[in-house]
Amino acid sequence: MVQKASAALTDMLQQAIAREIQVSVQYMWQHIMAKGLESAEIADVFEDVAISEMKHAEKIAERLFYFDVIPTTKPDPIKVGGSLKEMLEADATAEEEAIDLYKAIIKQAASEGDSTTRLLFEQILADEEGHHDTFTTLLGK
Repeated sequence: MVQKASAALTDMLQQAIAREIQVSVQYMWQHIMAKGLESAEIADVFEDVAISEMKHAEKIAERLFYFDVIPTTKPDPIKVGGSLKEMLEADATAEEEAIDLYKAIIKQAASEGDSTTRLLFEQILADEEGHHDTFTTLLGK
């Protein structure tokens, strides 16, 4: 028997995939657009995190599809350009938003007895906290 998720949970998963698509494109474009003395090192960070976010999007899409829901293909608004500092600040904010959303998804999944979704998002949350730490460390915070 296939498990069903509530509309609230599937809506949250759709939000999650929209933001994962957003940041994967955002970070990849930042990787290309990074300029300045520290750009080589930071560009590689943008690329690595972008790939990680693409993998998150795939895992979330697989979970939605398991629930017989078609995953969104529309990203949240993508922010590119500016100085390296502006890019990193936007990225740290994006990761903070993801952390808040993923904690809410974990709580919702637990309340529905959906341990698979809860565990998936606990793993993704750990990655997002690592990304946030990387961006804030590069900002000197």
